[in-house]
Formats: sequence, C-alpha cells, structure tokens
Amino acid sequence: QVHLVESGGGLVQAGDSLRLACAASEGTFSNRWMGWFRQAPGKEREFVAAISLSGTYTYYADSVKGRFTISRDNAKNTVYLLMNSLKREDTAIYYCGVRKPGAPFSSAGAYDCWGQGTQVTVSS
Repeated sequence: QVHLVESGGGLVQAGDSLRLACAASEGTFSNRWMGWFRQAPGKEREFVAAISLSGTYTYYADSVKGRFTISRDNAKNTVYLLMNSLKREDTAIYYCGVRKPGAPFSSAGAYDCWGQGTQVTVSS
C-alpha cells in the first residue's frame, strides 16, 4: 500500500499563498489518479482537486477553481497543491489520497489511501 506524507501547511493571512506537497512512498504512484481533499472542524471531508496519471487532466471544486492548482511530478512521486488568494474559508486540514481505479474523482470514498494531513489556517 502506498504511504503518503503531506507537508507545506501553515498559518497565513487572507490573500497569501501556500504550496502543499504530498510525497508517496512507492513508484506505483504514477499509475494512479491523485486527489486533494480538506476537512474543516465539524464538517465532512470535501473534494478540492484531482489530477490524472500524467497530469493531463485536472478537476477542481468550484470553491477553489481559479485560485488553486494541482500538479504532479511522477519522477519524485509527489503531487502538489498551489493555493493562491487564500480565504478564511480555506482553513482546514488538507489530505491527499490515491484514487481507486474507475471511481468518481470527487468522492472521498473513491480514495483508498490517505496521508496524515497538513493544517492550513487562514486569518483575516
């Protein structure tokens, strides 16, 4: 099973940027879609972005479209989430996951491997 480690979170002000990284433990990473989700206190885990095997296709939640960019470097077994123009409502723990083949990319249940998460806090 792939082991994932997220990093890059922190405390920032509204309007700032952050880049999250998710490092995978093995090479099968390049054979799977990857996704970023987030979970705020008292809320369910929600879809943020997903990226195809080669990075050709990307999908975003409406709430982050135009502000966030997902990318991947298969040579480094790493997927990134660049977050610009951060808002208070982006505050959450951010998780990366490995998508099950053929499963819907925007459903948390479609991912069978998760990292421990990285906290992002945006202050106004």
